[in-house]
Amino acid sequence: MTAQIATRIGVCGAGAMGSGIAEIAAQRGADVKVFDVSAEALKGSEARIGKSIARLVEKGKLTGAQGDEALGRLQWVSDLADMADRELVIEAVIEDAEIKASLFAGLEEVLDDRAIIASNTSSLPIGRLARTLRNSGRFCGMHFFNPATVMKLVEVISGPATDPAVANRVAATATGWGKVAIPVADVPGFIVNRVARPFYGEAFTALNEGAAQPHEIDALFRANGFRMGPLELTDLIGQDVNFSVARSVYDSYFGQTRFVPQLRQAALVDAGWLGRKSGRGVYSYDDGQGTSDEIARLTEASDADRDLAKRVLGLKAGTLLESDGVLIGLTRGRTAAGEARAVGKPVVLFDLIAPDGDGPIGYSVSDERAVQMAQAVAAGLGRAAVRLADRPGLIVCRTLAQIANAAADAAFEQVADEQGIDSALRFGANYPFGPFSFADRIGRDTLVSILQNIAAATGQPMYSPSQYWSAP
Repeated sequence: MTAQIATRIGVCGAGAMGSGIAEIAAQRGADVKVFDVSAEALKGSEARIGKSIARLVEKGKLTGAQGDEALGRLQWVSDLADMADRELVIEAVIEDAEIKASLFAGLEEVLDDRAIIASNTSSLPIGRLARTLRNSGRFCGMHFFNPATVMKLVEVISGPATDPAVANRVAATATGWGKVAIPVADVPGFIVNRVARPFYGEAFTALNEGAAQPHEIDALFRANGFRMGPLELTDLIGQDVNFSVARSVYDSYFGQTRFVPQLRQAALVDAGWLGRKSGRGVYSYDDGQGTSDEIARLTEASDADRDLAKRVLGLKAGTLLESDGVLIGLTRGRTAAGEARAVGKPVVLFDLIAPDGDGPIGYSVSDERAVQMAQAVAAGLGRAAVRLADRPGLIVCRTLAQIANAAADAAFEQVADEQGIDSALRFGANYPFGPFSFADRIGRDTLVSILQNIAAATGQPMYSPSQYWSAP
């Protein structure tokens, strides 16, 4: 039996997130009340939503009548008693358990016993929040991603006491609003804030090890389909916010995770270099430029260079081809120097290369004799080349392999299934592909081998392959 979509919606918290949730619900036909104790916040929410809908009308995404109808379905209230007729109330206030508990107690005094209370928390356990309610079965997590009007993912988190019918109705409601609703177990970080941590952590590790310059690291990820590189994204999110989540997830798992919070990022927070909002983070925004350094493209290429480049694109990790006494391959988690010692010849290793991309490609070499060969391949592809420090797994491959490893842990612990995790990363973090899709693209056996090699070369057990990869 299909769960019924809730049509009378309450949103508690008139900030950016609460306003976004209220707007998308109203656009999809729900009758919405926005509650806040601050008259200023309510006024700001009304202005914010009005401006947003006006932009949609201006762009032709809504007609004028549709915009007016959506605004007509919204009310802003300062008395919690006005929530008495709501079917579903979504809490979107500050991440403070005591403040949330006080709100939930007030809601239980006015709501019908059948009404659902959902929390938009991104970090607090649903089970912990639910224990303050008289009826914890009516409570679940409904985690939107910012901006809620744009990001399609909603994580629907069931705590130990959550009634399955409640979670089903919340998921059906989110789906009715055009969202991708993914059921998630009640674990720290849920899916996205847990599985995506290596995306940021590995970038700061690479930066700290001098593997490349910040703009080079970001450019390599954009060349592989990511809308933003990890370092520029932390500047956008806010270094303080991103580091706080990193610490929270790490501490919640008692350090047993696939990443370690980075001192390089902590130093930015300590200095007050929080990113775009402070004018400086990894990058300086005083001139409005941010990531402004360009990487020169190698344009002069011979037919031999183009032929060699095609052969390199056809390689699989672990396979080396020889050209003019230099062995060329894709990283398999070992260093170029280590590969060269094993074969007795100069080696150039490339990071992941998106065949249909046009951004820079990263490489490392065992010695200077291999540099010219690396540049010849880049020229043959008509792309820029970034020389990276010779480190296990290089940068993009190492990061994506570790994200896939974190995803495998989540699947092994039944946080969500493979499809749900892939969808969560695609629609909640804007990844071009999910971690299991990546694993299938390069081959799961290859992925395991890469992780084993990185773990051996770095001496870091956190890179050891997840039990999930060997589970029957």
